[in-house]
Amino acid sequence: MKVLIAVDSSQASQQVLNEAAARPWPAGTTFCVANVVELQRFARFPALIEDARQEGEMVVKAGVEKLARLGHRTSSEVIVGFPRSTLSEYAKEWHADLIMAGSHGHGAIGRFLLGSVAQGILRTASCSVEIVRCASGGPAPSSRPMKILLATDGSDFSLAAAHSVTSRPWPAGTVFKVLSVEELVVLESPMAGASLSAIYPASLLEELMADARARAIAAAESTRNIFKQAGLAVLNDRPLPMGEPRVVILDLAETWPADLIVLGSHGRRGLDRFLMGSVAEGVAIHAHCSVEVIRS
Repeated sequence: MKVLIAVDSSQASQQVLNEAAARPWPAGTTFCVANVVELQRFARFPALIEDARQEGEMVVKAGVEKLARLGHRTSSEVIVGFPRSTLSEYAKEWHADLIMAGSHGHGAIGRFLLGSVAQGILRTASCSVEIVRCASGGPAPSSRPMKILLATDGSDFSLAAAHSVTSRPWPAGTVFKVLSVEELVVLESPMAGASLSAIYPASLLEELMADARARAIAAAESTRNIFKQAGLAVLNDRPLPMGEPRVVILDLAETWPADLIVLGSHGRRGLDRFLMGSVAEGVAIHAHCSVEVIRS
């Protein structure tokens, strides 16, 4: 496995390194600690780019030393460019399987910073992306048994995410919860419902809801079976929540509470990008814990 760790001089990046250092990884995993010197910041002062590059070298050197002390094979890279896209481009060039990046917080400014960089990585990366969040001043989630929530819709993308999770080692005692949401049928307006009732049978809504429930049950069962076949502990929650998937996932992750949410990505083209934006990206931006969006 090849893991690209995006860092800067912030506390959030230190948390990413702490999480990477604490987490067990497949044998032979290699790391690259990367920093991007933001070209736009120095557009009017190009002479300062070299100073920024040297600062970046110090940042990545500290990260490399941290992981190397644990016996991990680690390299470093300092790149001049635009963080939203440059990291994804380098990840593709390096053939990364996973990019790990930090969140700068949950307040208005933090969400803006997340949106400006991590959201760009989520949208442009061709590999899996994990947005790492740790409790302020607290230990890395992987330093203890974790609670991992995997959201599935039964699609090939969701099943690929489950296989990815079950193929990796996790801290001893880690438990998994599988979530499949019975998605509500939402009409744009009462008038839309009235127009439908004039054309379709009165039982249409009931049939749609029954179909949504059947698909949610099948998605949860098929995903649980993947975990059971891998010998991993998965909670056997039978009741299926109903609602808008993004909201349900975020609510459950906070009340359980989860250390990591895992979702499969539906791709990066056309309608698939819209689907990605409506669920996985929304969860990644607004969650209070770490989120991994897996691309097979």
